[in-house]
Amino acid sequence: MQQQQHADFAVVGAGIVGLAMTYHLAKKGKKVVVFERNSKAIGASIRNFGLVWPIGQMEGVAYNRAMKSREVWLELGAATGLQCQPTGSLHLAYAHDELAVLEEFLAGGREGCKLLSAAEVQQYSQAVKSHHLKGAMYSASEITVNPRLASATIAAYLQEQWGVTFRFNTAINTINKNTIETPNETWTFEHAYICSGADFETLYPSLYAAAPLTKCKLQMMRTVPQPGNWQLGPALCAGLTLLHYAAFTTCKSLDTLKTRIAAEMPAYMEWGVHLLVSQNGAGELTIGDSHEYGRDFEPFDKEFINELILQYLHTFMQAPSFNIQERWHGIYPKLTNGQTELILPAAENVTIVNGLGGAGMTLSFGLAHELTQSI
Repeated sequence: MQQQQHADFAVVGAGIVGLAMTYHLAKKGKKVVVFERNSKAIGASIRNFGLVWPIGQMEGVAYNRAMKSREVWLELGAATGLQCQPTGSLHLAYAHDELAVLEEFLAGGREGCKLLSAAEVQQYSQAVKSHHLKGAMYSASEITVNPRLASATIAAYLQEQWGVTFRFNTAINTINKNTIETPNETWTFEHAYICSGADFETLYPSLYAAAPLTKCKLQMMRTVPQPGNWQLGPALCAGLTLLHYAAFTTCKSLDTLKTRIAAEMPAYMEWGVHLLVSQNGAGELTIGDSHEYGRDFEPFDKEFINELILQYLHTFMQAPSFNIQERWHGIYPKLTNGQTELILPAAENVTIVNGLGGAGMTLSFGLAHELTQSI
């Protein structure tokens, strides 16, 4: 006979979106049960840079959401000891058209950002190559966390401090009205949130098939720990990144940069390559990434994409060791209509929360705060 259980809220998925929903619900005193089909989160939530990246978000709702997430990450870091370093970021410009985009962006008055001369950049990071450097934008808002520890650490914290029930190794294939049945238990709930990330075909497949949603595969790498306690400082990126994030799309000067990059670096445009570099608490550098879109992918990574990434990296960065110890890929859901999230009523008292693209670490806690405010 199955054991009968009840929770105020059920959350399907223990990745960062599901944990963000759980965190805000639990803080409101709600009883929450979380179902995760694996023994731990193993998807995009652990396969990323570990960067909370407000600088890339469009001014307004998305940026405010990112800054709220930043606030929550710092709270979680203080509560759990999880690495949450306010490292900031440097956007490096090695060409006049790149510098023009940064100057135009800064003219919009983004808080916590400033333009640096080439000489001033050296005061912020020893990792930047000065040859041909025109200048850079420093942003104070970015945070570096360790994504491989974050989900498990937050789940343990929610369980121990907020009484959240976790059911790992428990796949949910159907939801009947206000009931979820597992092999050993029957759970009733008032409302459920489906936060299944790239694994979105299992529950409500017809809704997902009709949604403007695809998948993105990215390739990344990690170095060995840097010797001698060498520190990267701010997370680094360069001109290609200006083409990737929505925050810069309002800059009219971006068209000139895009035209040049398309002519000079067509392979980078074809494979959606841009460069971010972060450093975790172990001293390892995380480097990436690329972007391939589709409903499914070959399981084999393309080494020429890794070579493109490393070739561009060496144009702007220096470090004691670029010895790569790991290569991997991640897959995340991506909306095709330009929106930043998919909030979709799936059934009575069931809501899908998905489609945050590659900004789950940056937006999830802010979005969850908004979705739970009226509860």
